[in-house]
Amino acid sequence: MGKLVTTGETSQRDALAQGISRRDVERQQRRRHPLWSWAYRLPKIDLHRHLEGSLRIRTLTELGRDHGIDLPSYDVEGLRPYVQMTDDPPGFQRFIGKFKLLRRFFTSKEVVQRITREAIVDAARDHLIYLELRFNPLALAQVRGFSFAEVVDWVVEATVAAERDTGVRTCLILQIPRNEPLSVAEEIVDVALAAFGPWVRGIDLAGDEVNYPPERFIAPFQRAFDAGLHITVHAGEAMGAESVRRAILHLHPQRIGHGVRAIESSAVIRMLYEQQIALEVCPTSNLDTGVVPALSRHPLPDLLNLRLRVTLNTDDPSISDTTLTDEVWVATQEMGLTKPLIYRMLHNALDAAFVPVEEKAALQDRLSETADQQSGGSVPAEIS
Repeated sequence: MGKLVTTGETSQRDALAQGISRRDVERQQRRRHPLWSWAYRLPKIDLHRHLEGSLRIRTLTELGRDHGIDLPSYDVEGLRPYVQMTDDPPGFQRFIGKFKLLRRFFTSKEVVQRITREAIVDAARDHLIYLELRFNPLALAQVRGFSFAEVVDWVVEATVAAERDTGVRTCLILQIPRNEPLSVAEEIVDVALAAFGPWVRGIDLAGDEVNYPPERFIAPFQRAFDAGLHITVHAGEAMGAESVRRAILHLHPQRIGHGVRAIESSAVIRMLYEQQIALEVCPTSNLDTGVVPALSRHPLPDLLNLRLRVTLNTDDPSISDTTLTDEVWVATQEMGLTKPLIYRMLHNALDAAFVPVEEKAALQDRLSETADQQSGGSVPAEIS
């Protein structure tokens, strides 16, 4: 498709009429701004990105045709509303509902590895230097009855190859679904322990915070903690600060996925600060799920002002039609964050990363070198 010139409301309507997503129209407009160029060229780190939420829509249409997967449309723009937040009203269940179709596609080793590779290539195109991909082994295994160990091996294999080809250091987190039998959590911990090494680094708990509290998962998470696996837990997203408090009390998290509703409790804020637990904040996702009514009212600036270890992430870039460059843009333009605060979040992300500690110095050098070049020789204190 040819380059669009999108100036003003009329051209936005024209672009949308051609089947281009609303956020892609906005992205094309932003590219004219000098800050966009800075945000795009910035070396970036994403700690909270779901593999199942990173599928290219064009790949979905190709896989649907090639593998006989029943889809509502085999055209990119026809399929888009089923797998991406387009003009949907915000809502957590509406957002989660997009995964219902996305999880039909994991039908073979080749498909799993293609999707993994493309997720890492897309990260490289957005100038990420470090990525943590998390995935639910059950979601990848259940369509064709693969074992959890098989799909984890396939993802690792594709990650190693894509990392070599792109230069994006990539670590993996195995996600435990809250709504499945506890035996699933135990098996995922077993697989994570068996695969623990340079690529598989930890576990996550995700899903319905309200009906599946963290106390249910004490045993498998204690086992993971005792064995040295890294731990992150989704909390403080669909449910309030109490969800964060209980996750901290029972599951040994080093990081909290989202966690933005911790702002509702000074006691929980103190727990996060005193225990130096990092927050994996995903602004556009929070808008799409209805956690915040507008990006301009996101608590990210307040969490930074409270000196918490805040990081900036994408969550599900395909579902939210976002990139980490977009997240930097909205943090500066919608929330008023300065460049030094962006650098601080990058520093926080590197510090909180699950990558083996001996690799952090090299990643720090890559961050500092590019920051030095972009700042005309003056490296911000937060990153130097």
